[in-house]
Amino acid sequence: MNVNVIPRLDTSINTTGCCAKFVPEGWDGAEVHFRDKPFVRALTRSVMHIPLNMDKVFTRVLSKLEGGAAMAPDGFVVLSRDLSPWSGEHLFSISTPVQGEEVTTLTGDFVTKVFEGPYSEARKWHDALRAISAAHGKPEGRAYFYYTTCPKCAKAYGANFVVGFAEV
Repeated sequence: MNVNVIPRLDTSINTTGCCAKFVPEGWDGAEVHFRDKPFVRALTRSVMHIPLNMDKVFTRVLSKLEGGAAMAPDGFVVLSRDLSPWSGEHLFSISTPVQGEEVTTLTGDFVTKVFEGPYSEARKWHDALRAISAAHGKPEGRAYFYYTTCPKCAKAYGANFVVGFAEV
């Protein structure tokens, strides 16, 4: 069992200069095991699950990660979840602590599910992750989403892939 490792990210195709094109092979149904995996934790404000300040928060955190070379070398991922209709939590994988940001750890076992489609499908995706958790005997398991590209890049590549992490 590999610990604190995510499936391989293929970043070889990047025609936008922003996000690499997501290659979903190897991601659907993957088992991911986190044991005290370090992350920077950042919160965003939302209105009925629609983020208001995501650009500002992501820009701030990513600039600190890139400047300090703290991005996790074994595959960088941002795991997101809604804490309420009014706030979201985002966990940025790191290799070293980042000054001025909240650092936390994540422990848990997860099964991934790849989704493709518009963000308006997120409720269905969340329900699917809850079903995976329940099928593994963990009906209250946490559900995180890895948004593989920003909306502009998803449009440019013609596909919006989102990877769900269902706690099992």
